[in-house]
Amino acid sequence: MEETIYIRMRNRVKAPPEEKVLLKDIAQVIAPDEVLSQLQAMMIHQLTDADRNIVIVDVMKVIQILKSKFGGIEIQTIGPAQTIIEVTNKKKRVSLPFFLLIWFLLFFGSAMAIMNFHDDVSMKSVQEKIYTIITGKKETKPLLFQIPYSVGLGLGMILFFNHVFKKRINEEPSPLEVEMFNYQMDLDNYVIIHENKESMKQISDD
Repeated sequence: MEETIYIRMRNRVKAPPEEKVLLKDIAQVIAPDEVLSQLQAMMIHQLTDADRNIVIVDVMKVIQILKSKFGGIEIQTIGPAQTIIEVTNKKKRVSLPFFLLIWFLLFFGSAMAIMNFHDDVSMKSVQEKIYTIITGKKETKPLLFQIPYSVGLGLGMILFFNHVFKKRINEEPSPLEVEMFNYQMDLDNYVIIHENKESMKQISDD
């Protein structure tokens, strides 16, 4: 019976600069025990300064490398056809003034957006009318509604984003996380398509 190697390419992986990218780093491999360790330790790509931040490894390149060493074994691929290697540099420490500047812009920008929205929908007058209907008294500052509303607005934002600082409230992803995931998927697809176009252009030029 002919032996078979099954390969499933990973969508995206991270690697430090100048790293030797092995098959086990970019793909899941199922193979006979006698060749599995050799397969996982095979070098697929050597990262260099010319690679910049993103490297695309196509499954055809992987098959070509495997065929050169294991020509008599059938290779079956499952899943995505490319793996994106993100070259990660050492994280730079964020300076305190820069952090405070970003916090200031986000905090007051969000506050202005909320206040402008409330002004557009006449929230103050609505609260005054509700207070008058319930209590029978007219009040220009119905704190009985405004304070709980403000607290509830903050709690609602925490529940919406599903985080208290770094602690997740439940296992469900927040709408922001879903949007970030969709954005990352679209970005990865663009990078793969753009890389394929560049590769085809180089082949035609040659």
